[in-house]
Amino acid sequence: MQRTPARKIPGRLAGLYRAAGKDFVSEAVDALELTFEGIEGDVHGGTTRRSGGREPWYKRGTLMRNERQLSLLAPDELQIAADALGIPEIRPEWIGGNMLIEGIAHLTHLPPRTLLFFEGGVTVRIDGDNAPCRLSGRSIARQFEGREDIEMAFPKVAKNRRGLVGWIEKPGRVAVGEAFEARLPEQWIYS
Repeated sequence: MQRTPARKIPGRLAGLYRAAGKDFVSEAVDALELTFEGIEGDVHGGTTRRSGGREPWYKRGTLMRNERQLSLLAPDELQIAADALGIPEIRPEWIGGNMLIEGIAHLTHLPPRTLLFFEGGVTVRIDGDNAPCRLSGRSIARQFEGREDIEMAFPKVAKNRRGLVGWIEKPGRVAVGEAFEARLPEQWIYS
């Protein structure tokens, strides 16, 4: 088996966002109070959630642990997807982002169990990559008149660039500009 040792990578919060309504579209904020339930009042908040199309092994609507409390995105990955769609940008808000992360190349490829330790004491545990979906594509298409094709194209161009989902391991407050350290676990390639 191949082993990759544990390591640490510094990063910075370039933006924070909250989806306060019934829709996943978020809005920019300067800071977030994070609890064991995630972002209070956010559409993805809660310690549990109902299963959907991402969990075909459960009947839809099955109550399960919410490992998707936060959506983490990277500006460089968003720009690659925007370029592939032929549009000037994809804003984190349009696809329900909560944290815009700078300083970590290939953010979406961070492995599950990676921990993000923020200066102020918050810890976020990464569950894994966030597979792109048509709902996000539809939200982006709304921003560009006559580009309904984006709904179907986004899942293809954003594959392996849609960011990560995670949950709050240690609650507290995070603010835009705050530094953090990503601690990647030792990894073994299972064959």
